[in-house]
Amino acid sequence: MDHVGVTGTGIYIPQTRMSAAEISKATGGIWSEEAVIDKLGIVSKPVPGPDDGTQEMGAKAALDCLKKTNTDPLEIDVILCIGEEWKEYPLTTSALYIQDRIGATNAWGIDIQNRCCTCCSAIKMAHDMLIADPLIKTVMIVGGYRNGDFVDYADKDMSMMFDLAAGGGAMILKKNYGKNKVLGSHIIADGSLARSAGVRIGGINEPFTSDNIKAGYKSLKLFEAQKMKERLNEVSMSNWYKCIDESLKKGGKTRADIGYLAVLHFKRSAHLALLKELGLTEDQSIYLENYGHLGQIDQILSIHLALESSQIKAGTNVVTLAAGIGYVWAANLIQWG
Repeated sequence: MDHVGVTGTGIYIPQTRMSAAEISKATGGIWSEEAVIDKLGIVSKPVPGPDDGTQEMGAKAALDCLKKTNTDPLEIDVILCIGEEWKEYPLTTSALYIQDRIGATNAWGIDIQNRCCTCCSAIKMAHDMLIADPLIKTVMIVGGYRNGDFVDYADKDMSMMFDLAAGGGAMILKKNYGKNKVLGSHIIADGSLARSAGVRIGGINEPFTSDNIKAGYKSLKLFEAQKMKERLNEVSMSNWYKCIDESLKKGGKTRADIGYLAVLHFKRSAHLALLKELGLTEDQSIYLENYGHLGQIDQILSIHLALESSQIKAGTNVVTLAAGIGYVWAANLIQWG
């Protein structure tokens, strides 16, 4: 039977960093340095330098992926860009910018968005495209992220987003690659939270004016903080576990078979509780305390780091796990080797 395999990953991380002490200072001391490290789980995080646009960081990660996987860019048939909408120029297509930058002239490309869940969603989309279309043999998933630009550290409701960082990631999937097989995916959405969070100023409903432009660039907000908190407390973890279990079931596996969890960055206590529930040890995942949250790039980064450290090796069943505001939960199962 046809199958889909992951050939490898590529990463771009800016050199500029923001420390836990600097985050604490930005909150006006409301969050101490120790609390930023211990509770929020941020030792430091990369932040963009002057040349680190969203599209360009994606392109740099794509070039790294091509090099590490020894892939000719002319082999790529489709580019699924998971980069964020906050980019160098609004209404430009990031997939096509990356296509030109890396010389993938045989590929067509499209931008897709599921917020921090986009990578997991794109893995399912790429898998299904590769299985369904005989003319598609190689798909690149790629994007950049720097939504941390919008964070107002003085907003106490925004502590869950103090970890937003910057970087790019890329992954190549091939039809009938023979290893690193994508065995299952599952996605759950809850549209009742579609406008529970977002950038308030700069869109159609609240366009930029001469009076609000300064506030607009720090207007990533929780629109309905209490509703969002209550709903997530009610359904979030159960939805995550369902996504994990359904992905495992589709691949003929159970929780006991999980060898590595590639999960997005979130507060330290919740990360540890998740590992405990799944019966995993801390060395079966990488807590991204030195990176923060690169949005939908987290799963690529986690796999990339785990391959370098040999936490993922032949025979490891990798579960990727993500959630995105809107609200979406997703998981994939990849059997490495």
